[in-house]
Amino acid sequence: MTRAVLVLNTRAGTLTGRPELPERIEAILRDSGLDLRVIGEDAAPDMEGRLDLAAADPAELVIVGGGDGTLRGAAQRLAGTGRLLGILPLGTLNLLAKDLGLPLDPEEATQVAAHGITREIDVGEVNGEVFTCQSVLGLPNHIGRHRQLHRRERTIFSRLRLWIALIRAMGHPPLRLALTRPGDPRRRRIWALALSVVNNPYEESLGRLFHRPRLSGGVLAVYRPRRFGLLWAIRMLLAMALGAWRNPAELEILHTPALTLRSRRSHLRVMNDGEMLVLATPLEYRSRPGALRVRVPPPPVDAAAEGPAA
Repeated sequence: MTRAVLVLNTRAGTLTGRPELPERIEAILRDSGLDLRVIGEDAAPDMEGRLDLAAADPAELVIVGGGDGTLRGAAQRLAGTGRLLGILPLGTLNLLAKDLGLPLDPEEATQVAAHGITREIDVGEVNGEVFTCQSVLGLPNHIGRHRQLHRRERTIFSRLRLWIALIRAMGHPPLRLALTRPGDPRRRRIWALALSVVNNPYEESLGRLFHRPRLSGGVLAVYRPRRFGLLWAIRMLLAMALGAWRNPAELEILHTPALTLRSRRSHLRVMNDGEMLVLATPLEYRSRPGALRVRVPPPPVDAAAEGPAA
């Protein structure tokens, strides 16, 4: 019998609208034959503490429910350990779950966590801090920081404060950075209003935003907008929806297994998978190929019969 431990972020958006869901998830996992331990809210005062308890448990399978930020915390603890992560997408964007082909229905995702197959995927890392999707610097962080401070508020005043924060963020000067990468002695000096380092590149795909078809390429993709602002972001989202966004005049793209970002500032705000961090410079980025083992759905019967693609 496989031992498993379950941790749910009870503040995740999906759970707030479905209070019966935690019991239903537990029942599905127990009925699947798992030897299950549940780490509830009473076990630790916050989600970080509960993830620590899950990582300390000897169970082979760690099942975590939440958004991309919660899953980042799980990956931080499990990457490189050989232990298996089961993902229950309970957040807003669920970018990692979508790229893995997981069902977004929580009960269906629970079945995958219990019965799916194992896949090894890359994680990105900056100064020891893991990210499964992307690491962002610059103006989006000022907006994201404000959103985190008021994420539980749903009033017209909170939305007004968000717009005010957006307008103020546009007045921040660009970051002055120096970028180097392995095997290239040149130091590139760049000015960046925003910069994103992504764990494996996005694909141009009609109707799909921020889609990564491959999560095991061992590559970091660096995206630097040549200009950044609200109108630029709207145009870029529309271009992504149309599947034609890689315009060199609008966006500089660099692929590399590792890079270093230097700054005159001693610390920079970095947003990893939506979670804000303050890290000392320089920022040392690297890909960790195959570092995280995850449960995913088995391939369709027809695809399995055909065998792996060349």
